[in-house]
Amino acid sequence: MHRDHTVVLHGTRFHYTEWGDAAAPPVILLHGVTGHARTWDDEARALSAACRVLALDQRGHGDSDPAPDGDYTTASLTDDLATFIDSLGLAQVALVALSMGGRVAIAYAGRYPSRVSRLVVIDIGPEIALAGRGRVGGTMAGSPERFDSVARAIEYARSSNPRYADAMLRHRVEHGVRPLAEGGVTWKYDRAIRDSVRNGRWRDPIDLWPLWSSITCPTLIIRGADSDILSPEIANRMLEAQPHAQLVEIPNAGHTVPGDQPQAFLDTLTKFLNK
Repeated sequence: MHRDHTVVLHGTRFHYTEWGDAAAPPVILLHGVTGHARTWDDEARALSAACRVLALDQRGHGDSDPAPDGDYTTASLTDDLATFIDSLGLAQVALVALSMGGRVAIAYAGRYPSRVSRLVVIDIGPEIALAGRGRVGGTMAGSPERFDSVARAIEYARSSNPRYADAMLRHRVEHGVRPLAEGGVTWKYDRAIRDSVRNGRWRDPIDLWPLWSSITCPTLIIRGADSDILSPEIANRMLEAQPHAQLVEIPNAGHTVPGDQPQAFLDTLTKFLNK
């Protein structure tokens, strides 16, 4: 159903999947930290009937190369996205982006407002609630670097993804690990990201509020009702600062809304994109 591609952007190799007709309106899907392009397979399959869907492995994630200098800031990830869009000759795109990817999408849409037709930001904002940031950082810092098997990695991932269906969690983990020469598997996403959290160097020095206010396209904020990352206060401030935005809360979902409530998420997403 999908086509795998590799493109070299400023000397670094990036992997992405492509779904649908290459002549259809383009939609780019951006994953969160620890994620990868294949987490979007279900959404990409559904959207591909009417869109050209491009799911990008951002630097240091999935099957893309790690950042040679360990730079995983929003500014650098946004430069990657801009170069990716230009390299494919896309005049305008819709962006659907979760968590870390959502911050990248906000920055891109604020910097290049005429290049974005629609924006969907999933459970993230210009600010990150402290409780959620601490939880995610603790999970990343405490993660083992090796698992005896994929099954063991799935068991570990289950503890922080209690709402995921078994098949979806298995798919996410199977595409999110790689084999080790000495046996077992480790995460595909760059260890430098985990180590930066462990060493207290996990920083992203960017103020996204001015860029958020600069967005001109129709924008949808999707919040998990139980999220500790996008607080109600931050979500309300986003609505006040951006007249083009609307908010939908998905019940019984935490931060990873697409995995926690996949059908409700997909229904909300397709309704917005098809307007």
